[in-house]
Amino acid sequence: MGSGIIVQYMGFEAKPLTREYTFNVREAGQEREFRLHIANEAFVSHRASYQDAPGICALRLQVELATYSNHPPETRYEISGAELDSYRQARMPKTGRKVRENF
Repeated sequence: MGSGIIVQYMGFEAKPLTREYTFNVREAGQEREFRLHIANEAFVSHRASYQDAPGICALRLQVELATYSNHPPETRYEISGAELDSYRQARMPKTGRKVRENF
């Protein structure tokens, strides 16, 4: 995202099959609204947490904004299972690492 762009998380709405996360993007006097959806099943199956969901959606929106020079052709996005898995794996603690002490 370039300078001069403001991305604001506006909140979510629980729907029958998804949770819809709304973001407002302002740049050079123009304002656009983006809606990103995560299936309710993802929360029930613990593939996503309610606390992480806004961050997951914000990352996807950042990718779309960066890919399309802040002007993506779509304003609605579905978060895929692969995106949820990638987000979760990126934030898992690194196991098997030994802490070395320097003396």
